[in-house]
Amino acid sequence: MWLGANSRLQRWAGEPDPFSGLQRRMVQEQLAAPERGITDSRVLAVMALMPRHEFLPAHIRASAYEDCALPIGYGQTLSQPYIVAVMTERLEPQPSDRVLEIGTGSGYQAAILARLVQEVFTIEIIAPLANRAAATLKDLALTNVQVRSGDGYRGWLEAAPFDGIIVTCAPEQVPPSLVDQLREGGRMIIPVGEAGNQHLFLLRKQHGKLEQRLVLAVRFVPMTRAAQPPQ
Repeated sequence: MWLGANSRLQRWAGEPDPFSGLQRRMVQEQLAAPERGITDSRVLAVMALMPRHEFLPAHIRASAYEDCALPIGYGQTLSQPYIVAVMTERLEPQPSDRVLEIGTGSGYQAAILARLVQEVFTIEIIAPLANRAAATLKDLALTNVQVRSGDGYRGWLEAAPFDGIIVTCAPEQVPPSLVDQLREGGRMIIPVGEAGNQHLFLLRKQHGKLEQRLVLAVRFVPMTRAAQPPQ
């Protein structure tokens, strides 16, 4: 199984991986614990091996496997591991799927998906974050991810339709463009609502309409439109 670039180098050099124990503990205590209830074995396996610390600024890497969101600059965060696991599991990723992610951030969520699906397309409106994420994904040899800097509200029309769409920033309403780019039978996992009143929904497209299921209350950074660029 894929181990990540750093893990491979450490094994070749015979050096211990200082984060491996923390990764396993994260999965056991934060994800697979009965009160958390993540049961998809593929999701758990990938999150146990993906080097989450590689997606963080150097000065906070020691906190990479803690049960919290972490800042990545430009007012953005890397989501709590549990939220990443919930969103990934509820998306029901299949090996043949093509998935669109809105809100690349650090690239960690895209990296998790890259080990579970055929192809990932991810959009980040903050160009320096998009560039950094693309470099990290390349360093980890995750070649089935395409990164674009742009307005995620508009989706990625030329690559549509998608089997799954995952949104890691919160619009006040589900963007119609994303609904249009979701294939029939596809799934979308998305936080919706104003700051302080956001809920995560799982949407399924059936006969051209959306079936909606509430997952849980969440707190995400708001979706930023191109007409309102970040300061």
